[in-house]
Amino acid sequence: MTGATQWWLVATWAWPLALLLACAWSDARRLMPRLLLVAPLPALAAALLAAQGPRVSIGGAPLELLFALDAPGALLLGVAALLWIAAGAYAGPYLRDGAHVARFAACWLLAAAGCLGLFVAADLVSLYAMLAMMTIGAGGLVIHDGTPRAWRAGATYVGLALLAESVLLVGLVMLAVEMPGPGLAIDEAAATLAASPNRDTILALLVFGFGVKAGLVPLHVWMPLAHSAAPVPASSVLSGAVVKAGIIGLIRFLPSGEALPATGQLLAWAGFVTAFYGVLVGLTQRHPKAVLAYSSVSQMGVVVAVLGLGLAAGDGSTRIAAAFYAAHHVLVKGALFLAVGVAAAGLLGRRRWVLAPALLLCLGLGGLPFTGGAIAKYATKDAFGTGLAGWLAAASAAGTTLLMLHFLRRLTLAEVKGAAGAPPGLLVPWLAMAAAALLLPWLLYAPAGLGDASAALGPEALWQAFWPVALGAALAFALRGRADALPAIPEGDIAAGLAPATRLSLRVGTHFEGLDRVLRGWTAASVALVLVAIAIGWTLLRG
Repeated sequence: MTGATQWWLVATWAWPLALLLACAWSDARRLMPRLLLVAPLPALAAALLAAQGPRVSIGGAPLELLFALDAPGALLLGVAALLWIAAGAYAGPYLRDGAHVARFAACWLLAAAGCLGLFVAADLVSLYAMLAMMTIGAGGLVIHDGTPRAWRAGATYVGLALLAESVLLVGLVMLAVEMPGPGLAIDEAAATLAASPNRDTILALLVFGFGVKAGLVPLHVWMPLAHSAAPVPASSVLSGAVVKAGIIGLIRFLPSGEALPATGQLLAWAGFVTAFYGVLVGLTQRHPKAVLAYSSVSQMGVVVAVLGLGLAAGDGSTRIAAAFYAAHHVLVKGALFLAVGVAAAGLLGRRRWVLAPALLLCLGLGGLPFTGGAIAKYATKDAFGTGLAGWLAAASAAGTTLLMLHFLRRLTLAEVKGAAGAPPGLLVPWLAMAAAALLLPWLLYAPAGLGDASAALGPEALWQAFWPVALGAALAFALRGRADALPAIPEGDIAAGLAPATRLSLRVGTHFEGLDRVLRGWTAASVALVLVAIAIGWTLLRG
């Protein structure tokens, strides 16, 4: 008999959907923008009460829907719920005088249901359904402003998301066919994958699909476009929570306890390339949100590198380490996106309320001792080791520090839209998320099963955390102001380079469409005549 607390797992996604259905009534629709913060409350309760408990089952095989929480899922669900709550509270005052607020609320609830539901989905069908809901809702958030830039970003996001989900569907179907029982539980699917004769093919499909969701280079182009175009609260959850769909997918499906050196090393190198690529392109960006978007690309590369190294060594413990690192990213990146809106809403003289906490968060993302980022990086130290991977991780931390100080400078130069300062409705969620990003990782380290957090305060650990941050800060000082002289790479980088090819394909398509109209205008007799002429010509050639 399933405990009553386990039904919080169902409420995680069912409650936001119930609020969405309530929007059919005009009175509820008008109130909903102010109620967005209550949508993730069951998800937070599930993370606290239902972790590591029995599964909840709805229906029966072969379409039995299962919901459960393992340790990585509970960790990511809890921090994602906190971000959705803070960003939901932020969204009301941020969009108060904007257009299409009710439409924004509907898309928000659909995206929240899918995103939070992903962390509790325990079977292939519910996993795919949550991905679809998240894609549709998040696409609506990206295009909210209705500008050409927003439509382009939304089209890119939805197009790549659908491509990813199509590839994932092929891999999941191949996996389901090989599963011995009638059920489609994810843990059984992962066990089947480990022994599958088609393991490499299915793994490639799953890594591609979840890699798009996580923003692996060159599948990352939707992230800078979508995060820059969406309203600030939407950018916050997109960068903080939505991109973790790819991370939880990789955690759930990558074989555990069996070393796959070639596959793991390839995945690790893809992660490192993504980490450094995000830093290099991010340094050329001018808008603070674009810099943060490329920082998210870089940080997801670090998480994927951890998972790849764990797969290469057959070390299943790297899953919780990767989830912990990703959980810190949920908090810190969500907070920094909210900071962009707070800075834009206030007088220049009042930006110290934003810049002081933001400076700590930026340095913390690089691993500054005593911040949440320091304990997050400490959690991954065993995965990286002391060899080449360890040096690359340290270089990535230095690059992250350099990039985040570049973000802070762009934030100080950003346009101020308000005259009276940011209202409490923006300041309180921002400061709450900043505090959570700095403190919560320390409180979660031991409960996550990673050991004693005090070990990260030893002299050697403090030095290993400090010197990459110091190097990154020194580089930022040496390069101060010179980043503006770098060639400006458009947001979406590779996508911008594909624009001429897109225009060419449209012109070619237009010509083919005209040819199709001509052919469809021919009569059957004309077609028959052409076929006879071809037959005669062929006969003459053969003769």
